[in-house]
Amino acid sequence: MSSSMSGMFSGQQPPGPHPVGGVSGPGQPGFPGAATRAPGNNTLVDELEASFEACFASLVSQDYVNGTDQEEIRTGVDQCIQKFLDVARQTECFFLQKRLQLSVQKPEQVVKEDVSELRNELQRKELLVQKHLSKLHHWQQVLEDVSVQHRKPTELPPPGPLAFLEQASASLPPAPLKPS
Repeated sequence: MSSSMSGMFSGQQPPGPHPVGGVSGPGQPGFPGAATRAPGNNTLVDELEASFEACFASLVSQDYVNGTDQEEIRTGVDQCIQKFLDVARQTECFFLQKRLQLSVQKPEQVVKEDVSELRNELQRKELLVQKHLSKLHHWQQVLEDVSVQHRKPTELPPPGPLAFLEQASASLPPAPLKPS
């Protein structure tokens, strides 16, 4: 597996200069504490890290904080973010290619991973069902308790035909008196 990932560490990026953190270039301030890397030895991971550092540095750089031209600041930040997104897409593409190679070379590994994911999902859903069942039992018990409490007063034989109305009116608050 390590040999199949060696492409990422031996320069899978497109040819051309790739600015990396360290010394500040025009419009791209360096990230404080970032080590300067040799331009020929960049990997996708190094580029992703450097572009993230450049994004962060562009947001906290004193040049941008003290700058007066907001449009220039916005353009610089947008360029840093776009560079980061481009490198992130390249990195994602690299891993998708490796995943495709793995699925072609070892399809049983993909099936094992799928089975493992399905088992984990099933276990998660079983726990969720148990949680809902416990809540259901709790509320069933509450309903049963409430219905038992309401049955006790009605077990007495009603004294007359208006017993229900008398019982219902007893639970109402007294009506306020109207001034005459």
